[in-house]
Amino acid sequence: MWEKLRKIWNVKSLRNSILYVLGMLIIFRLVAHIPMPGIDREALSGFLAGNQILGLLNVFSGGTIENFSLVMMGIAPYITSSIIFQLLTMVVPSLEELSKEGESGQQKINMYTRITTVPLALLQAYGFIKLLNNSQQGMLGDLTTVRLASMMLFVTAGTIFLMWIGELITEKKIGNGISLLIFAGIVASLPTAIRNAVVNYNPSDLTTYLLFAGIAVATIIGVVIINEGQRNIPISYAKQVRVGQGGAKSHLPLRVNMAGVIPIIFAISIVLFPSMVAQFFAGNQGWLGRVAISTINLFQNQLFYGMIYFLLVFGFTYFYTAVIFNPEKIAENLQRQGGFIPGIRPGKQTEEYLQKTMTRLVFVGALFLGAIAVLPLLMQLVTNSQALVFGGTSLLIVVSVAIETTKQIDSQLTVHEYDGIK
Repeated sequence: MWEKLRKIWNVKSLRNSILYVLGMLIIFRLVAHIPMPGIDREALSGFLAGNQILGLLNVFSGGTIENFSLVMMGIAPYITSSIIFQLLTMVVPSLEELSKEGESGQQKINMYTRITTVPLALLQAYGFIKLLNNSQQGMLGDLTTVRLASMMLFVTAGTIFLMWIGELITEKKIGNGISLLIFAGIVASLPTAIRNAVVNYNPSDLTTYLLFAGIAVATIIGVVIINEGQRNIPISYAKQVRVGQGGAKSHLPLRVNMAGVIPIIFAISIVLFPSMVAQFFAGNQGWLGRVAISTINLFQNQLFYGMIYFLLVFGFTYFYTAVIFNPEKIAENLQRQGGFIPGIRPGKQTEEYLQKTMTRLVFVGALFLGAIAVLPLLMQLVTNSQALVFGGTSLLIVVSVAIETTKQIDSQLTVHEYDGIK
C-alpha cells in the first residue's frame, strides 16, 4: 500500500488532481457549517431524529440540514433534474437524438439539466422550509415572506455551488463529483455518530451493538462482492489471414451491480419529492389540503416508506442499467470487429443473449441494493433502537464510492506508467 501511495505522490499530475479534489471537499465541508441565523438548532435536531426520510437526507448531507446551512439541500435537486432528463431522453425523440451526438449532445443535455436544477431547488427549498415551520412552530423564528424568499434564494445558491464543485471534481477523473460529495457528507457525520453511540451506551445494549458491528462487517463484505462480481462472456475473433495465427480470444465482463450507488441516490430524491410538493397545499382548507396532509402522513409511515424505498431502488437499478448498457450497440461492435460469442450467432441473437444474461445479473444486484436500503428499518424493528439506524445505506455508498475512486486512480497510474515505458 505504501509503495502505491509513493508512486501516486511521485506522479505530479495525479498528485495535483488528488490535492485539488481534497481541496474542493474541504471547501464543501466549510460551507456546510455556515448556518442561517434565527434557527432553533435543538428543536431542529429533535425533529430530524424522529423523521426517517429527512434524517436519512441529513446523514447523506453530513449534517447540513441539522445545521440549517447554506447548502442544506445538498445536490438533491440536481440529482432529481438528472433523473428527469434521463427519463425524457428515452421518450422525447429530440433528446434521444442529442444523446446520440456524442460529447456535444451530452453537453447540451447537461446544460438543460443545470438550468432545470434552479426551479427544482427553489421548489424543494420552499417545501422543506414550510415543512419545518409547520411541524414545530417557532423552529425557524418569525418566517415572514421576505425571510422565506431570502432563505430560498440562499439555499438554491448553495445547491448550484455544490453542483459546480461536483462538476469540477468530475473533470479531474478521480471519481464522480456528486458521489464524492455524498461520500464526504457521510464520512463527516461518522465522528458524531460514534460519539452519540458512546455517550448513549448502556451495558444492556451490548448485544445490539455487537449485532450492528456484525451486520456492518457483513455489509462491507457483501458490497465488495457484489460490486466486484461479474460474469465474463467469452469472445472469440475470426482467424487472421496470415499463416500460423489463430483466432484471438477475450471476454466481455458484465458486472452484477453495473449501476453502482446511483439507484440509491435516485430513490432518496424521489421519496423526498412528494412530501416537499405536498407542503405547498398543506394549509389549504379544502380537499386539496386534506390530500396533501394525507400524503405527508403516508410517507411518514415506516411500512409504506420501506416498501416504496425498496421498489424504487429495485426499479432504478434496472432503469439505470438499461441507460448505460446497450446490448444492440455491443453486438454491432463485436460483429464489426469479427468477434462472436461461441455458440451464439452474431447480430440479433448476440444482442438477445446479452440482454437476457444482463437481466438475470441485474436481478441479483437490484435485490441486494433494495435489501441494503431497507436494512436500517429492519434493524430498527428487530432491536427497537435508533442507534446507527442509517448504517446499511451509508456503508454501501462509502464502500462503493471508495472502490470506484480507487479504480480510477489506479487506471490513471497505469496509464502514466505505460506512457513512461513508451
